[in-house]
Amino acid sequence: MSARDPAEGRWAIIAIVRIAAAAGAVFGLVLAGRAVAWGPKILGIAIILSALFMMAVVPRALVERWRSPPGP
Repeated sequence: MSARDPAEGRWAIIAIVRIAAAAGAVFGLVLAGRAVAWGPKILGIAIILSALFMMAVVPRALVERWRSPPGP
């Protein structure tokens, strides 16, 4: 029985984070686009901005956290 490589699971988590952020941005875009009042439009824009921030920052932070220490 072979041991499972932890890099596969970490790669999957990073991919899921990116997909969730993209889905959040699409949801915010739909919310902002279909809203009539200003409250939901502002909420949609806030969701879009936070999803874009999540898409840019979280995967890089996970990569830095899981990076192997430099060898000798």
